[in-house]
Amino acid sequence: VQLQASGGGLVQAGGSLRLSCTASRRTISNNDMGWFRQAPGKEREFVASISWRGEYVNYADSVKGRVTISRDNAKSTVYLQMNSLKPEDTAVYYCAQRISGSVYSERSYRYWGRGTQVTVSS
Repeated sequence: VQLQASGGGLVQAGGSLRLSCTASRRTISNNDMGWFRQAPGKEREFVASISWRGEYVNYADSVKGRVTISRDNAKSTVYLQMNSLKPEDTAVYYCAQRISGSVYSERSYRYWGRGTQVTVSS
């Protein structure tokens, strides 16, 4: 599986972005998926996850209420709608396929694709 995140960019605080994660070479429709982010000088951290049928979602406390994860299995794509963005949301955002274990741990995921840069100006 190759995963490609896209949709990042430069936005003012309070703005919105919709990130997409598209899989190629193999479907992701049978796998839980997650979004993580890494800010400069910081470790990669969990943002959101979604079960393979989309019925279960999890969010980091820092984004809860501002971010919505969704998926379209027919398109092998996972989305991250981010609203009310804050400067502290600035990071490279990555998507990954969950293998097993805690949805909150990056060690539970594989096939980390290229990330997409999100920059929020104050």
